Amino acid sequence: MKKTLGSLSRRAAATGLATALAVAGGLAVAAPASATPPGLSCDTGKHAVDDYTGYALCRNNGSTTQTFWVHLVCGWSPDVDGEHVTLAPGQSGQSTAHCAGLGTGIGEISVRP
Repeated sequence: MKKTLGSLSRRAAATGLATALAVAGGLAVAAPASATPPGLSCDTGKHAVDDYTGYALCRNNGSTTQTFWVHLVCGWSPDVDGEHVTLAPGQSGQSTAHCAGLGTGIGEISVRP
């Protein structure tokens, strides 16, 4: 079978496109949630009646002041961060955030230092 330069070019372009899509698809995979910062014990979740509002309720079990905030991965909408909360040793506090209503809701909740 005789192959022309044009068919070889199209084949190479298709292979390159498939490879690029495979690599891009690999980059789109969500990263695992980050671990809770040292010294904090936290509970995270969605609001009981609103799947677009998430929270992190944390207690500072360490010996130094800590600052944290909740981070929401919001699917089709941009990710959002909650308010920064600073806790002295022994204190508890909550950070909340809200995904835009146009998205698919909360996909992941993590606590950031």
